[in-house]
Amino acid sequence: MKKALILVAGGTGTRMRSSIPKQFLELNGKPLIFHTLNQFLAVYPDLEVVLVMHPNYVNFWHEQCQKHGFTHPVKVVDGGAERFHSVKNGLDEIEAEHGVVAVHDAVRPFPSKECIERCFTMAEEQGAAIPVVTLVDSIRKVHGSSSIAEDRADFRLVQTPQCFSVTLLREAYHQQYKDEFTDDASVVEAFGHKIQLVEGNRENVKITTPDDLIFAQAWLAALQD
Repeated sequence: MKKALILVAGGTGTRMRSSIPKQFLELNGKPLIFHTLNQFLAVYPDLEVVLVMHPNYVNFWHEQCQKHGFTHPVKVVDGGAERFHSVKNGLDEIEAEHGVVAVHDAVRPFPSKECIERCFTMAEEQGAAIPVVTLVDSIRKVHGSSSIAEDRADFRLVQTPQCFSVTLLREAYHQQYKDEFTDDASVVEAFGHKIQLVEGNRENVKITTPDDLIFAQAWLAALQD
C-alpha cells in the first residue's frame, strides 16, 4: 500500500526567539527537520514526502539539503493562512490516489518507530488513526474566574503523525474551514469519520520554545549513549 507524508513546517521562529524557523535549528550539528524526516524514512524508505513551509525559506531548505547531503525526493509547497490551508496545499501535491498519508509536525523529531508503524497500520485498517498519550498531571477546567477538577483519565494528549486513508482525507478537506479545526483529526471527525487512538510515545514532543530545545538536545544525547 502506498504511503505518504505531509510534513508541516510553517513556523518562522517567533516563539523560539530565533532568527530562523525552529525547524532549522540544529541538534547535534543537523537541522531539526532532518532528524524528523529520518525517523520516518528509517521505517518507510520509499515514503512520498511533501513539505509545506513559508515561501521565504524554500531556498534556505534547498541550501540545507545540499549542505547536509539530504537527497530523498521532497516536494515543497507554500503554507497557508492556517494549518488547515497548509495541509490542504500539501494534500493537493500527493501523487498517491490510494493508500495512507501521515500529517506530521516538522518540529516533532522523536516519533518512535513503533508509533509510526502503529499509526500507519491502524489507518490502513480503519481509515483514521492518531497517537495519544495519557496525562500525568492533574487538570482543571476553567470557567471565568472559577475552575473545577476533571478526571485526567478521561483525557488524552494528542500528537502527530496523524494518519488517514488518502481518499478519506481528500474528501474531508473539501469542507469549508472552521475555527474548530485544530488538527487533521478534527477535520476528519467533522466529516463524520471515527478517529482511532493508538499509543504514542512521550518523547514525541513538539519543539516550540527554548526549553523544548534543551529537552530535545538531552533526549538525542541519551539515544546516542
